[in-house]
Amino acid sequence: MSSTPTTKQRRGARPHLAGRLTEAIKERLRSGELGSLPVMLSLASIWIIFVSLNGNFLSPRNLSNLSVDIVGTGLISVGIVFVLLLGQIDLSVGSVSGLAAAAFAVLNVRQGMAEVPAVVIAVAMGTAIGFIHGFVFAKVGVPAFVVTLAGLLGWNGLMLYILGASGTINIDDEGPVAMLTNFYFHYVAVAYGVAALGTLGYFLVSLQDARRRRAAGVPSRSLGEIGVRTAALAVIVFAAAIVLNRFQGLPLALLIFIAVLVTLDYVLRRTTYGRMIFALGGGVEAARRAGVNVDWIRISVFMMSGTMAAVGGLFLASRVTSASTSSGSGNLLMNAIAAAVIGGTSMFGGRGRVWSALLGVLVIQSIASGVALLGIQAAVQFMITGGVLLVAVVIDSLSRRAQKAHGRV
Repeated sequence: MSSTPTTKQRRGARPHLAGRLTEAIKERLRSGELGSLPVMLSLASIWIIFVSLNGNFLSPRNLSNLSVDIVGTGLISVGIVFVLLLGQIDLSVGSVSGLAAAAFAVLNVRQGMAEVPAVVIAVAMGTAIGFIHGFVFAKVGVPAFVVTLAGLLGWNGLMLYILGASGTINIDDEGPVAMLTNFYFHYVAVAYGVAALGTLGYFLVSLQDARRRRAAGVPSRSLGEIGVRTAALAVIVFAAAIVLNRFQGLPLALLIFIAVLVTLDYVLRRTTYGRMIFALGGGVEAARRAGVNVDWIRISVFMMSGTMAAVGGLFLASRVTSASTSSGSGNLLMNAIAAAVIGGTSMFGGRGRVWSALLGVLVIQSIASGVALLGIQAAVQFMITGGVLLVAVVIDSLSRRAQKAHGRV
């Protein structure tokens, strides 16, 4: 008798890729490893609702404006992600962003300093403020909540002081800082080239990661799964490129934002420093026994938060080409924190990615954009955002409980 297996037997021996992916997803859901699934579903639902109410929501102009509007708050939220990974909070980022914008405007406009050194000083100021917060928290032992709450008040007061009686300083609307949010790459090849490079880079990094994990004898993604993920990413980024090219092209602000996300994602997931942050977020005493310099990691994380707040403040000033007493105020702080949490960063520490900032701020800004198009009161935007934030925190809590049940926390 022939021992050659039948087609049905071969299929039984090697499950279809779709079946393996389905089982992997089910296992992740059962164990509480939800990843970015909840925020992706929320974003899709929000877009479907708003486009059904106003077809202009998905117009190239609106989506292009949306891609620029997310950058300032998104950059601030990236710094918040680093702090949340330690299970801490930074309430000063709104005031720090406003202070950085005011410092730049005063140095450039009133003191006549060139824009580049003025930008460097403004960003360095944010880094120094982060160092102060981190030092008081790590070395003195004052809770981060109290330290940064004092910073929220103090740095906002300093911003008002240096702006003076005028209260508003207009910056050069054709200068480098203004161009951060007003420059577009009109050549269609730029957007498509960035999309192609991003897709290829993701595929190669995923392939290398899978090979390294297999060599170490730990579970890894199959080539088929990597291919499916790469194809899904390609659809998203090339669709974005098509939409952006139908308006004014790829915005410089969005390109810078993506570059920052890629760089800091590498820092968090591929470097010793990033692993120490996750270790410290998982447990202070365990991290200390493993040789982690707890105080330095804490200080450096708040320095990162201050730096990103200053950079985000400059992008927000670029968007309105001015610095004023309202810079860094309003709902900026809450939006930055909410974006990190809605995007999937745990408030309990030890779990999250910098891409959470992108996904979360997309949700928040999509709500704001949709409400504005419909002519609804801003109060409705706050209520919707608050509801989405509450759902995100509930999901985070339930996910953590499931992880504890599976021995993963």
